Amino acid sequence: MVKFKQLLSLFFAFFKIGLFTFGGGYAMIAVIEKELVEKKKWIEHEEFLNIIGIAESTPGPIAINSATFIGYKIGKVFGSIFATIGVVLPSFIIIFAISFFIKQFLGLKYVTYAFMGIRACVAYLILSAGIKMFKSVKKDPLAVILFFITAICMVVLTLLSKNFSSIFYILGGGVVGIFIYLLSLVKKKKLNKNSIDNDKENSNEKGEI
Repeated sequence: MVKFKQLLSLFFAFFKIGLFTFGGGYAMIAVIEKELVEKKKWIEHEEFLNIIGIAESTPGPIAINSATFIGYKIGKVFGSIFATIGVVLPSFIIIFAISFFIKQFLGLKYVTYAFMGIRACVAYLILSAGIKMFKSVKKDPLAVILFFITAICMVVLTLLSKNFSSIFYILGGGVVGIFIYLLSLVKKKKLNKNSIDNDKENSNEKGEI
């Protein structure tokens, strides 16, 4: 049974992440990793990478999906509810408050300068999270090939001003991964069969001797 104290800890951890992170889910990745993996050690780094991969592949904002998955991992259903509410609540409160005087707020000179600085920080957070995740993942030949193919396709399509949904990159990578996995199963089955056949031949030869 999950303790209420643990649920509150989960809520406040994601509330803090949602309150002090600008730029959406991708900017949150580095903060979530720092807070939950390195500081609190609630999940392992490898597991965190898998959760981010699932959160990015499933429909919905990556920040909410990540909070839901991590919350469920730590506190099951109630954990996912507390974590999701925690990460969403700060944005809801701030946007709701600003909505009453949005025109006056955006018209302030200092607010404009603040957002210019925030954009630069967000770019850094996203870039640092991407570099850190790239360094952490296993760099087997398939992963490296898929990475460079995807990067080249994205650059070329962007230069050509072609709209191409990122979901197709995800689906393509998933299909290739499943295909390679099935091939490895077939190879493993053949190796096991050959091994059994060799053992039978060896035993027959020993029996004849």
